[in-house]
Amino acid sequence: MSYAGLALLVLAAAAAACVGIARVAALPRRWWCSTALVALALVVLTAVFDSLMIAADLFRYDSSALSGIRVLLVPVEDFAWPLVAVLLLPALWELLGRGRGARDEERDR
Repeated sequence: MSYAGLALLVLAAAAAACVGIARVAALPRRWWCSTALVALALVVLTAVFDSLMIAADLFRYDSSALSGIRVLLVPVEDFAWPLVAVLLLPALWELLGRGRGARDEERDR
């Protein structure tokens, strides 16, 4: 399996889980806006710091398994992992009730 295939598979599963959790937890629009801003920040940071690590030759990719599309020095497939994290982790946090105290206070106002 190529890196892109694996990345798309995991990203699709994380997005589906996030949407499902958002419906169950009734997440507000503000949550989605915050998530989008964090995703943007992580994509920018990934582009910068992965490029630095690739330039320093800290790791290499099997070029036959890459799509060939790059942002700076970073293969586009690398951007899936921070997006999976930004979708799945906050959604699971909400589902498991960690953020419930703050949401309940907001609703009581």
